[in-house]
Amino acid sequence: MRRGTRRAHAVVAVLLACLATALLPGAPAARADSIRDQQWPLTTLRAAQAWRTSEGEGVTVAVLDTGVDGTHPDLTGQVLPGTDLVGFGAKRGDSSWARHGTAMAGIIAGHGHGPGDSEGVMGIAPRAKILPVRVILEDTDPKRQQARETRGGALAQGIRWAADHGADVINLSLGDDSKTAHPDAAEDDAIQYALDKGIVVVASAGNSGQSGDPASYPAAYPGVIAATAVDRYGHRAAFSTERWYATVGAPGVDVVIADPDRDYYEGWGTSAASAYVSGVVALIRSAYPRLSPGQIRTLLETTATDAPSGGRDDAVGAGVVDPVAALAAAARLRPTAQKPAAAAYAHRYFGSGPASGAPRTVAAGTSGLAPAAAIAGLCLLAVAGALRVYVWRLRG
Repeated sequence: MRRGTRRAHAVVAVLLACLATALLPGAPAARADSIRDQQWPLTTLRAAQAWRTSEGEGVTVAVLDTGVDGTHPDLTGQVLPGTDLVGFGAKRGDSSWARHGTAMAGIIAGHGHGPGDSEGVMGIAPRAKILPVRVILEDTDPKRQQARETRGGALAQGIRWAADHGADVINLSLGDDSKTAHPDAAEDDAIQYALDKGIVVVASAGNSGQSGDPASYPAAYPGVIAATAVDRYGHRAAFSTERWYATVGAPGVDVVIADPDRDYYEGWGTSAASAYVSGVVALIRSAYPRLSPGQIRTLLETTATDAPSGGRDDAVGAGVVDPVAALAAAARLRPTAQKPAAAAYAHRYFGSGPASGAPRTVAAGTSGLAPAAAIAGLCLLAVAGALRVYVWRLRG
């Protein structure tokens, strides 16, 4: 949903062909400080300290999403030529073009603008490059239903395309946690293909923490780093899905995002958490490019802050991602070919389960992208009349 500072307009902006947004009436008054001052995740993640070691230079993060506006002032020079695997739908300048993807790219690699880049959104890895891969349409796109019916295989294709076109990290701020969600062989194989090439894959854990916590794909595939959402106090967000595959938590509440309309919004969702984790991975990859996906996942888990009792739980995984601690620990590692282990799961999963060594069997069916939706959500203040609220939710 989306709310303006003075009046509400109905808007629907989708991810995965199912992400609905709309204006919320009665927004609280905005504080008269800058957009940058609203970016609490940069303080929580100690970004300035992490940037003494790495700003993500030399790393390419593929953003598989609704497209990315590379002309946005906060992203100029950061966005590489990408591809559109949907092939139709909204175009540049349309109100339903590239909104979610641009927001995620800004979280990862925004560099701000204005004097000293002091205005606008600063990403967690401001010198990383973004490789945009359009695999879904926004929910407001008139062609969204056609995309669901005909482009269900776009996610798997997009992962392979990104893996073959220079991606070091793949960010999947999207997912399907509907009643018909199931593992898809083509998507799983594409993720394993990327991991085998040494590419780290990060996905949003899901936004159904208040709706029964259904498993969300692609977060639930083996080897994926699944990001859960926390607030500025490090507490799990109520909407963040609790599942066995949770890896680490990251900021996902009241996150400032950039939009192609050149306004800024505050949103919530595990989409944002996934983007922050992908940006942290870019920092590590930049400083220590030979570390494997398995080593990087282990680094994130072993250096996370606010670890739950017992070391991990389904709410936030191993705790909140800590880029400063992860970079320090990475300096002590020797590169290996370690591949991420599948998350422990007590029940039947992909046939006989990831720990058995048996061949994986996947339920037949079409891509889990059909009813999916990207994640992040709208809900809060406006900054100096420009900061509005933008919300993405997974719908099942």
